[in-house]
Amino acid sequence: MAKLGFFGLGLMGYPMARNLLRAGHEVALWSHTAAKARKLAAEENGRFCETPREAAEDAECMFLCVGDTEMSRETILGDDGIVRAARAGSIVADASTIAPSASRKIGQILKARGVDFLDAPCTGSTPGAESGTLTFMVGGHQAVFEKAKPFFEPMGKRLYYCGGPGLGLQAKLTQNLILSNILMAFNEGMVLAAKAGVDLPLMLDILENSAARSGLIAYKAPFVLRRDFHPNFSTKWMHKDTGLILQSGEELGVPLLLTGLTRQILSTALAAGLGEEDMCSTIQVLEDMAGVQVKTP
Repeated sequence: MAKLGFFGLGLMGYPMARNLLRAGHEVALWSHTAAKARKLAAEENGRFCETPREAAEDAECMFLCVGDTEMSRETILGDDGIVRAARAGSIVADASTIAPSASRKIGQILKARGVDFLDAPCTGSTPGAESGTLTFMVGGHQAVFEKAKPFFEPMGKRLYYCGGPGLGLQAKLTQNLILSNILMAFNEGMVLAAKAGVDLPLMLDILENSAARSGLIAYKAPFVLRRDFHPNFSTKWMHKDTGLILQSGEELGVPLLLTGLTRQILSTALAAGLGEEDMCSTIQVLEDMAGVQVKTP
């Protein structure tokens, strides 16, 4: 079994690190919220660490799952960051969704210290993290990916090697571009159907058996109908990701017109206090405008 490090124990990171521990690995744990790291260390025989530097000292492979680009940069390159203690030949795999351009720069700094780097964002939300069935999209040198692959396996069932540095993130942002725009189309369609008086379970059955069928809709619709907005993937994180998508589009010269509007709707949802709720709670923005709710009778 390997000596690993895990940094960031939020909705996704906590069960991901737990799955590594349950697979028998020795895992050094660090989180911005120290209580989470102490709790997981006590429950699953992990090692609590005060700083990222401490957690990196003996690790042969390290995983991050933090909130945004600046958190990732600070965790890796800060005064008490991973780079201060990571040994030459070790691997840092960042499962956070951050800016591809920033990720490449982080990888270059680590490489100068002899540390290999993978961008490895994942999808599957909290249920996938809990069950160890996440999908990872990995960018970096393929030999490094092959070396790290066994350490991913307790956390995910699909591992896609997407190419060189930053391309795992580009794949993840592409996926979230499509997801976020599908979600907004679902919101509009279901609010329109509710306002017109269409039976909503019937409408969902029609969608499921038509060309409009979507795995996202099939999964999220029951939560909306029962008004359960407990976060599996929070509105604030999709808002962050659409910002990264638009930034990437600007850098690459690709106009992203629909995503620009989606970003504005997500901003409106944040202003309405929906940031900590699941992203499917964004339907409430349009419901409030239309004076109707999409719910089971």
